[in-house]
Amino acid sequence: MKIAFVAASTDAAQDALAVLVARYGNVPLESADVAVSLGGDGFMLETLHRVLGLELAVYGMNYGTIGFLMNTPNEDNLPERLLNAQPSLLHPLHMTARTVNGEVSEARAFNDVFLFRQTRQTSRIRIEVDGRTRLEELICDGVIVATPAGSTAYNLSAHGPIVPLSANILPLTPISAFRPRRWRGALLPSTAVVRLTLMDTDKRPTAAVADFKEIRDVAEVIVKEDRKLHATVLFDPDHGLSERIIAEQFLE
Repeated sequence: MKIAFVAASTDAAQDALAVLVARYGNVPLESADVAVSLGGDGFMLETLHRVLGLELAVYGMNYGTIGFLMNTPNEDNLPERLLNAQPSLLHPLHMTARTVNGEVSEARAFNDVFLFRQTRQTSRIRIEVDGRTRLEELICDGVIVATPAGSTAYNLSAHGPIVPLSANILPLTPISAFRPRRWRGALLPSTAVVRLTLMDTDKRPTAAVADFKEIRDVAEVIVKEDRKLHATVLFDPDHGLSERIIAEQFLE
């Protein structure tokens, strides 16, 4: 089995990289049968973006903090663990963002796409779903469109719902909504196309973020799930991503 190891820049991840490469060897991602990502959840997201389109499964070892997308570090019997690992298929979100100057950028996100205010002024956002206006004006700090895998991250911190992987649902969650004050968001089918239009952009500049790509001064953002692309994440038996998402809902 040809393994490609990639590691975060932290001391713990780099130390683990040296040990694992000495024991199992290392090949480039393009030549590997499987990739092993050493770091935290943020570095795992970077790795998933790197392998997108390579049809290469990624097994993570947690040398970060939370490690929701990672497995417990263990340097022994790695090929056997990789063979027994359970796959989870993740489809990214596709974001198209147009700035107030007319520049258009595209990006993908395995966690979420979110808008947030750039100054002390709240953002004013019109929300359309599949061509139909659902909220004429949301006054808020921002809004999140999350994947099921990302529903336990920023979405959960903003009091959005946790969504099982198999639900084919995308949570749409406001960040500190001021008006409508009681609006708590929506659950959308994974086929939905969400258009977020910014109003009063001169006074209320807003940025858009897709995972770790940030675009400032946006005027319009379109978000949809990209079913043509996917990444495969590997988990040790009995600790798969679906189980973790369910278990997260029962934490105290």
